[in-house]
Amino acid sequence: MGLLVIVLFGVSIITFSLVRLAPGDPAVHLAGEHASPQVLENIREKYHLNDPIYVQYFYWLRMAIQGDLGRSIESRDLVTNEIIERLPMTLELTLFAIIIATIIGIIAGVISAVKQYSIADYGVMLGALFGVSMPVFWLGLMLIYIFSIQLGLTPVGGRLSIGIELQRITGMYVLDSILTLNWPAFVDSIEHLILPAFALATIPMATVARMTRSSMLEVLRQDFIRTERAKGLSERTVVYKHAVKNALIPIVTVIGMEIGLLMGGAVLTETIFTLPGLGKYITDAILAYDYPVVQGFTLFFATLFVIVNLITDIVYVYIDPRIKYEG
Repeated sequence: MGLLVIVLFGVSIITFSLVRLAPGDPAVHLAGEHASPQVLENIREKYHLNDPIYVQYFYWLRMAIQGDLGRSIESRDLVTNEIIERLPMTLELTLFAIIIATIIGIIAGVISAVKQYSIADYGVMLGALFGVSMPVFWLGLMLIYIFSIQLGLTPVGGRLSIGIELQRITGMYVLDSILTLNWPAFVDSIEHLILPAFALATIPMATVARMTRSSMLEVLRQDFIRTERAKGLSERTVVYKHAVKNALIPIVTVIGMEIGLLMGGAVLTETIFTLPGLGKYITDAILAYDYPVVQGFTLFFATLFVIVNLITDIVYVYIDPRIKYEG
């Protein structure tokens, strides 16, 4: 817990300093370039922009400790409320992306290791190299061009088609459509989600596949695997019951780290597919010099990242009880 506080404190200082040192004036952006000097001065006074940077930081920190991340300069709404409103969209996208990356990545990695030096192995490794080398924004645009514009199989962007009604419960449209038994909305929300989720999943999918292959090859060469084979167990039992479980330990760590990176990657993906999540929210805030939003989002994101890493450590211990953490 102490380490968590130190990390968040450090993140808040770095973010606050970078935002304040960035070129641009939020007062000019808010009031317009032709606003009078008096109007601009009033805005700067209102948001403490004329105070020294350390004074501004302590104003913000005092509010943040009380759970108040301030108000958006652009919309005047509470930053906390705006983050909570957009969080379900980003969580849904990230969840779908990590499911796609985990399932396809592990299956591809296991096949590649079991069929080492085969055409399947070379195909998986070539695909993984292609995946980690692909810029997300370029892949997103290509997917839209091929599947939406040329083939007409999926929508270009957004969350639901015009005319589809859905009662909002959690804010995750796929889950809400299941809870309300609204199957037209379920199919439509899946169609809107599949392309951005696949685009976001490409890099972690390739990473998981490469890590799974490497880990599986290492496990398959160990003595206890030879012992299992000597007992007369089938190759399927040796691979899927004994080898895969032991190979999962480093993979869990990679997946846990990828969840945090996926939420960061959602910034580009949501912008390309015009999804109203946290990614598009922070992009608009940066362009508008909306300091409270940028600072609040970064602190929230850092907290989420640390919590995900903590959960990863717990799962790590569950998979391999030999691992213990001190303190």
